[in-house]
Amino acid sequence: MVTGQAALPAGSARWARSARWRGPAVLVALTLAAFTFNTAENLPIGLLELIAEGLHVSLPSVGHLVAGYGVTVAVASLPLAHFTRTMPRRHVLTALLAALVVSSLVAVLADSYWLLLTARLLTAFAQALFWAVMGPVAVGLLRPGVRGRVVGALSVAGSLALVLGVPAGTWLGRQSGWQVPVAGVAALGLISLVTIAVLLPTSRPEEGHAAYGSAPDTRRFATVLTAGILSATGAFAGYTYIVKFLSDVSGFSGSEVSALFMAFGVACLAGVSITGVLLDRFPNSVLATAVTTQAVGMLGLYATGSDPVAAVVFLALTGAALGPVFMATQNEMLHCAPGRTDMALAANSGGYNAGIAAGAALGGLVLALSDVRGTFLMGGLLTVAACAVLLGERLLPGGAAEKPRTGAEEPAEAG
Repeated sequence: MVTGQAALPAGSARWARSARWRGPAVLVALTLAAFTFNTAENLPIGLLELIAEGLHVSLPSVGHLVAGYGVTVAVASLPLAHFTRTMPRRHVLTALLAALVVSSLVAVLADSYWLLLTARLLTAFAQALFWAVMGPVAVGLLRPGVRGRVVGALSVAGSLALVLGVPAGTWLGRQSGWQVPVAGVAALGLISLVTIAVLLPTSRPEEGHAAYGSAPDTRRFATVLTAGILSATGAFAGYTYIVKFLSDVSGFSGSEVSALFMAFGVACLAGVSITGVLLDRFPNSVLATAVTTQAVGMLGLYATGSDPVAAVVFLALTGAALGPVFMATQNEMLHCAPGRTDMALAANSGGYNAGIAAGAALGGLVLALSDVRGTFLMGGLLTVAACAVLLGERLLPGGAAEKPRTGAEEPAEAG
């Protein structure tokens, strides 16, 4: 018997030998889950007409499946994170993925609008907690010095849902009915569920180097949360009406708008891919850079969007910033959380989704009072306000500019 291992539970040596591949395997399962949840959230956008025809309801009613989803995530994130704060993360993630699978199967079998809406709300409740719990678990699987790249991988998976998941689901739905891609969501969720249930060890939620902020700072937390909400509100005040803008202001045809919409998603994917590499090296600069890029893109569309070439350039800038803003705020929460990181991430996710809902509503109000160009002016100004919040925090005594953060500040133990 090896000295020092007599008290270890049976099977612990076997766990030690397999730990090297279990961590990456769980991380892959979490990235697949992130892709699946984001696909489930946005899939009705591509299946709007098919669902409306199949259930004999109006298009606005189907649109409520998306709006109601976002509002539910915004409202439920923090309360659910608080309620489950003492539960082992393996049990929580398994339950959330089980809810995703069950709700997707209920949606497949739904023969009425209200049953489909109920299934969607169950998925939304699961996603509301998933983003809060998943972050600390994922970054805790590997050493602290690469947490930015882990956040980046999860964000790439989320962005792929818009670039690949929704378009593929839309195509599949048009070929075989809207229920088929929804069943595909259930299948992907089941793969993640089984992998996490089998490979993720059961541990207390406060254990691990990612359970608490590496540099707790209440003021920084409030600054990042405020800037993220303002940025989300600004982005979706314009983005919600991007198709109308490209048609009415820039003069693109329907087929060209579809291509540009896909290019927007590719720009978003490129943005999060590049940002993921930079998060660990420049943690104090990434968020400010992403928010500034978004402001330039939206105001550029407002000012020069009638020129097709300029519209494409500023549309790409806006897309390249949209994903990185959220992933940068998530990464900041892992550093500056004044308490548990899951609570900070829940607040950030809830605030961001509240910003999405507020932005869509504000853009609709501007559209009714002015024109679609005005939505991008409003969105750009709100994003400038987010820049001002970040700049103001840096200029105040003791701000982020005076507290450089490097990997040396991270805990030394491996994940």
